[in-house]
Order: sequence, then structure tokens, then C-alpha cells
Amino acid sequence: MAVEDEQNKEQLINYVFGKLAEAPQFVENQLKVKGSYLPHRRVYSRLKMHVDDFLLGEGMGGKISNRLIILPGLRGVGKTTLLFQLYKYLKEVKKIEQDRILYFSTDELKAYLGRGILEVIDVFIKEIHKTTFTSLDKEIFIFIDESHFDPKWSEAAKIIFDKTKKIFLIFTGSSALNLELSVDAARRTKKEIVFPLNFGEYISLRHNVYPPKGMAEGIRELIFKGDDAAVENAQRKEAELNRNLVKVGRPIDKEWEDFLCCIGFPIGLQMSQIEVHERLFSMIDRVIEKDVFSIQAFSTDTRNVISRILTFLALQKPGGTSDAKLSDRLKISPNTVRNILEVLEKTHLIFSVKPYGGAGKVVRKPWKYYFLSSSIIAAIRFKLGAYNPRDREMLGVLAENMAASYFFRMKETVNLPVGMFYDSEPNGADFLLQDAEENIIPLEIGIGKKDKSQVRNSINRYKSKYGIVVSNVQKITKQDNVIFIPLTTFSFV
Repeated sequence: MAVEDEQNKEQLINYVFGKLAEAPQFVENQLKVKGSYLPHRRVYSRLKMHVDDFLLGEGMGGKISNRLIILPGLRGVGKTTLLFQLYKYLKEVKKIEQDRILYFSTDELKAYLGRGILEVIDVFIKEIHKTTFTSLDKEIFIFIDESHFDPKWSEAAKIIFDKTKKIFLIFTGSSALNLELSVDAARRTKKEIVFPLNFGEYISLRHNVYPPKGMAEGIRELIFKGDDAAVENAQRKEAELNRNLVKVGRPIDKEWEDFLCCIGFPIGLQMSQIEVHERLFSMIDRVIEKDVFSIQAFSTDTRNVISRILTFLALQKPGGTSDAKLSDRLKISPNTVRNILEVLEKTHLIFSVKPYGGAGKVVRKPWKYYFLSSSIIAAIRFKLGAYNPRDREMLGVLAENMAASYFFRMKETVNLPVGMFYDSEPNGADFLLQDAEENIIPLEIGIGKKDKSQVRNSINRYKSKYGIVVSNVQKITKQDNVIFIPLTTFSFV
């Protein structure tokens, strides 16, 4: 047994040495696509700030550094790229020695060695640095990808955090990381959820054109306050935004349609539309094969059922989907459908919007399901021969999905809206947003010139102070108690 233990230890030592040795060239190769470095997203700046604070020292300037960070997010949003960009920053700008930065993927670790995160880090400290956690006298950086493949990752994070203040840790993984955090570990953790691109980020990354400072906050205030001051502020921001967008050199609505259909993920910035669709479809397969089955064990036959459910959701017109409807359509039990949808929501590939009303209505009425990015719908439709960017009805579906995904992101990051529902009554608005005071704000979105009848129906039904129509209008206006917002302006929220 002792011989086997020694062999296992030697395997881990070789693994860690290999990771340290290959990292510089591996990182360089991964950060370049078609000869260009992948651009930095906004979340990179926040991560870099955490790194800089850590290097300054605990408590410097009255600031306590965040040294345990988790990056949950859907596959393809750029979590691994962020780790590589931080590695490059540490090595080239901060001049941190190569043996003080360890990157590894738990997926690979489990597949080839069957070992855990804590074992690797223990070997890294004891065998590479010849010390213990408590005796570390220099800053160490450890970046752990695909953490959710180790069921004890949260426990490992807590142990390392408590043993030393000299290790800066980042764990990436599926969105289910949020659910796996123990209460103890959560108290020590800084969470930076990584989402697909929004339109403002896309414009800045592709064209180096930036929205005015406070643009997103101005639109949020317009949506959730709706008073004259909020309207006037948003109008000023919009006018400044439009002056900036002239630098794009192309009609902004055409740029917006490209974003809506293809460029929801950073990798799309360096690829043709067909390449993007193919890459995203492969990403969906990996979510099913790896993330779904790491959250819950399904039979192998269920794999095809999951794909068929996603296909059904991507091809349907706006409207609710009940478990019974899917069960009947796919000839599987409602319980299996329910389990699959719940797991898909944990990966954040999809999310649900429930009907507004009491518990009885939520149970009786179908739920609406949306994808985290409209680009995912476009990729599935492309693969099935059902993608036509000139089809206004399809663009309407994508626009509604975009709005839902924006509100979902806002709820996760700034806690607004407090609640997001749809109006299940006849001729109601697409969304009913609930603010902190439980006011209901109806919102309708669509391609073309939308009238205000559906929003007015919901305003009257729920005694709302105002409602919102997002469509192809030219600029922000307010008519009586209805606010009109152009699709492109709204997309900067």
C-alpha cells in the first residue's frame, strides 16, 4: 500500500510540475485567435483589482482584499480566458515568478488521475515550495477551472482560505457552483458571475466605442422609476450615446441584429457567423454531456431527450410551455421533463419566467423558458435549417429572449427586478417586472412599431403607474403613462 501511495504522490508531483512548465506557452496559444489577442471584458478589470489589492497586502489602505473568488457561468462565456488573461498580467506586468502561479482544470484532473483539488494544492505547496500553508511567506496564485467536477471543491476552498492569507484562489465552473457553496465557504467568497456579452460590451469590444458613463444605470432608472426626471436623464444619455455610435461607421440597427443573432459570446468577435453557430452548438453539446450529468445522474437514453427539449424550446413561438405539453410531445413522463428542466436551469443554459399571480396560478399556468443568450437559439435554429435573419418573426423571438436574459442578469447582479413574470391573461404585456415596493411595471418588446394596447391592458389590470414599450422607435419618449424605448438604446442596459 505504501508503494502505491508513493506512486500516486509521484504522479501528482509530475502533474504539478507539468502544469507549471507548460503554462506560459499554453496561455499564449489560448489567448490568440487568428493572430489577435482576445479582448478584455469588464469583469477582467474587477478581477485585476482583486489581484492588485491582494498584492498590496491584507488591510492596506483600510481595504481587505478578496482572495477567494468564484466565477460561475455558462460554458463559452469566457471564464477560462479570464484566468489566462490574469496569468499573463501577473507574469508580464507584475513580474510574478512562474512557479507561484498554478493553473489546472479539475475536469482533466479527475479524468486522468482521479484526484481532488486539495491534494494537488497540498503537493504544490509542500513539494514545489517546500513549505506548509501556515509557513508560506510569499503570495501564491492558484486558478482552478471546472471546479464543479470535484464534489469537495467548496470544502477545499474553505480549508485553504482558513490556513493561510498568502494564497489567492479563483474557482471557475458551471452556474451550479452557486448552489454547491457551503454556508461557511460562502461567507469567505467573492462571487463574480460571468454572463454572455450585452450589446454595450459587444460595441466596445468590437469597435472600441463606449457608451456614456452611467448609461446602463440611466436606463435601469428609466425602467424602474419612470418619472419625468428619469426620462429626461435617459434622453440625455441616449443623445450622447448616439453621437458616440456614429464612430461605428455602420447603421447601428444592422450591428444590433448581428449581435442578436451571433455575437452573444466573446469567441464570436473573432469568427464568421457560420463558425459562431457551429461553436455554440458544440458548446450546447458539452453542457449536456458534462455539466448536466455532473449535476444529476440520468440514463444514457435521456441525453437525446434533453437535446429534443432544447430544440423544442428554441423553435417555439413566444408562449408558455407546460410539463404536460412537453411530456405529450416527447412521449416521456412529466416527472422526467420536470427534472431535466430543473437541471438545465441550474446550468443557466435556460431560465424560467412564471405567470404573475398566486401559487395556484403558477401551478396551473405554463411557464415560459428562455435561453441565457439569443445567440443560443440562433445556433440551434441554424443547425436545424430554421435560421433566417431576414425573418422578422424570428428576430422578434430573439429580441424577447434578449430582454428576458437582460432582466435575469440584472436580478442576479443588482437585485432588480425583484420579481420577473409574464402576464398570462389575454392580450397582456410580455413581462411584468416587480420592484422593491411590489409595484408592477408592464413591459412589451418586439420588432417593428409596437402599439401600446397590450401594455395599457396590463397597466389597467395591475393598477400600474406606467408601462414600457421597447420597439423600433427613434428615441426615448413618454406618452401619457407609456414610455417608449428604442431596441438599440434598451440593449445598453
